[in-house]
Amino acid sequence: MAEIRKQRLLGIMIPQSLDGEGATLADVIDVCYILGQSCSSTGLIYAMHQIKIACIVRHANGSAALETIMRRIASEQLLLASSTTEGQAGGNVRSSDAAIERDGDQVTLNRKATVISYAVEADGIVTTARRAGDATVSDQVLVVLMKADYTLERLQVWDTLGMRGTLSEGFTLRAKASAQQILADAYEKIHVQTMVPYAHLLWGAVWAGIAAAATARAQAFIRHVARQSSGQMPPGAAHLTECVTSLRTLRGVLASALRDYESAVADEKALTSIEFQSMITLTKVQVSELAVAAVLGALRACGLSGYRNDTEFSIGRYLRDVLSAPLMINNGRILANSATTSLMTPLPASIGD
Repeated sequence: MAEIRKQRLLGIMIPQSLDGEGATLADVIDVCYILGQSCSSTGLIYAMHQIKIACIVRHANGSAALETIMRRIASEQLLLASSTTEGQAGGNVRSSDAAIERDGDQVTLNRKATVISYAVEADGIVTTARRAGDATVSDQVLVVLMKADYTLERLQVWDTLGMRGTLSEGFTLRAKASAQQILADAYEKIHVQTMVPYAHLLWGAVWAGIAAAATARAQAFIRHVARQSSGQMPPGAAHLTECVTSLRTLRGVLASALRDYESAVADEKALTSIEFQSMITLTKVQVSELAVAAVLGALRACGLSGYRNDTEFSIGRYLRDVLSAPLMINNGRILANSATTSLMTPLPASIGD
């Protein structure tokens, strides 16, 4: 993260008029893919930060307070964490118990967050909340809080199989801030138009990076064994082919989803259509499963050398980290929630449709 700040990567999506670089979504996807190959946790932290940045950039609507925050993020290279899950709701980000309480131009919020990744290390937190005490759980807003605006009380620690560096601990978040730090657009709109597409594409890029790194290690192992046996391919070579195929398909799914989003991003009707929302949601399922398949293929290609932790061909960390992919917003939840949409979606009449 120190190197990321040194390279000024935290504010690259902020417009140049606000001291950022005005980078595109495709640019950020490439950064996430590269980071994912080197350190899964770093890649995921960076992806989560940029998802929040995208929400602020796309939905600030000229707010002077939010523009000031964006300038600070770009100039000071500040890191934003995300708090969108709460209490027993778990992965249901479209439900909030904690409500915004207004006192003139000030607002307060007390929220028990299931997890806030890298919360202690972050310079700010972007959180969902009910619009008011009498609002329904799905009538939500998105609030941008800087470090001086809140306190954290740790509720649970982070002791996991993989992605250990994200430090996704649980906290009670208590905040007092300016009402101008609430994004004007309803979270329902932000969620559909920005949060979900950016999350699935940027997370997917990180998972693709993990799969690519594991594939590269499997290639190195097969080459090593082949050189030692006068060019004869080891049994694991077949699994390498499967691994490369999974990675190629994964990258293709991501590239296709990015093209679809870029073509629809200026058309609110297209963005909110059943077909687009189904596609972008199921992209997460496809990419996460393909990433796991690719890393498992790399492990099989390397055999015992990949299973061991003390060889240059170890796949252990890649496997532990990538296994989190189907669990982040559980794939089972997504598929169950998408069942009705699947029934309503007409099947294409031809391959080109």
